Amino acid sequence: MGLRILCMGAHPDDVELGMGGTVASLVRRKHEVLILDLTNGEPTPHGSPEIRARESKAAAEALGAPRKTLDMPNRYLEETIENRKKLAAEIRAFRPDYLFSPYPVDAHPDHIAAGQLAESSRFYAKLTKSDIPGEPHFPRRVIYYFPVHIRLRIEPSFVFDMSDTLEQKRKAILNYESQFKAGKKEHIIDSVLNENRYWGFQAGVEAAEPFFQREITLFRQWPEGYH
Repeated sequence: MGLRILCMGAHPDDVELGMGGTVASLVRRKHEVLILDLTNGEPTPHGSPEIRARESKAAAEALGAPRKTLDMPNRYLEETIENRKKLAAEIRAFRPDYLFSPYPVDAHPDHIAAGQLAESSRFYAKLTKSDIPGEPHFPRRVIYYFPVHIRLRIEPSFVFDMSDTLEQKRKAILNYESQFKAGKKEHIIDSVLNENRYWGFQAGVEAAEPFFQREITLFRQWPEGYH
């Protein structure tokens, strides 16, 4: 049975950079995946709302997943009651089994706020007798990915083998032309993918993406393919 998976980012490109290969792999396995951007990512030096909308649409299509963008403000994203309710309403509408979010330790304040909103909105989404649209829903887990602006020494809870979607991730990221400095595009993308190769090496595969979760995963039987 397929799962419903909500992949939330503070900005367009967060999901692609942090877990694009995993998204593509989940789509291939017939899970229902939705990419949800809290902001449109603008303003940026070389972008515009229209440009970012085109880029993010093409990137999502490269991964095979639909995308939705909310109206929270880029650069000023905050973990507020209003934003908790907005995200909780989206959780109720999509009703995901799992919610993916940026890791809430970063130099970028928007990533910190997004990670905090994932936890608080997950809680708000289950509340009864509230003014949040939709029926209460509580995702099983919040799982964090790492589109970070600082070099964290991370200890992931697990890594996901995305060896067969590494190039698909590259193609998705390439759509964000407005976000790369002139002449630095290939270098930046190679740095991201080389990090995936590093985590793959640690796990004995070609490439992998790291994830962290606060809650313990319980196995009732040894999962097929577990290494």
